[in-house]
Amino acid sequence: MQLVRVHNFTVSSDGYAAGEGQSLERPFGHADPGVLFSWAAATASWSLRTDPGGSRGLDDYLVREFDRNIGAEIMGRNKFGPQRGPWVNDEWQGWWGEEPPFHTPVFVMTHHERPSFTLADTTFHFVSGDPATVLELALAAADGKDVRLGGGANTIRQFLDADLIDTLHVAVAPVELGAGSRLWSSPEELLDRYHCDVVPSHGGVVHHLYWRR
Repeated sequence: MQLVRVHNFTVSSDGYAAGEGQSLERPFGHADPGVLFSWAAATASWSLRTDPGGSRGLDDYLVREFDRNIGAEIMGRNKFGPQRGPWVNDEWQGWWGEEPPFHTPVFVMTHHERPSFTLADTTFHFVSGDPATVLELALAAADGKDVRLGGGANTIRQFLDADLIDTLHVAVAPVELGAGSRLWSSPEELLDRYHCDVVPSHGGVVHHLYWRR
């Protein structure tokens, strides 16, 4: 059975996944990604780790699970880049350089389509349509594996509203942002549709693990 998963999605204690004022220089707006993702960056399995060491345990296990059985990713236009409106040109190819970390087809939801392109083993497709339509494309491309819904918060909310997500892992970091792109007002908003385990971990982060009722 293919699942639609949100995994390692990190929000502030007041529910924001990114701050205001996203730009090329500040992909998360006024939020500091080093603070939001410090729980993951401290683990032994963090993909950007350049030195030996790092923690083991629950945080590390969840970081390792990020890629398990994933055959495609869906993301919103704002996660792909800071531009808005029609594409001025096709030069922008994402934040991730010549070797993006996805290793699967990626479907970027946008009102302004552009040609697909491939970097290393990741192909980006730019698609319009409602969540169900985009999900159908991603499930076919995943070839029997799961589809990861990568964000941002507005995209995840669209899929939640359409009741298309099977499991969610949301890490709540001990920092307040006050404004920006918000996933929820309270983690309890999802309890009418999902079971939830809440697990505190190192550094004050709290993991919320949801699965369908």
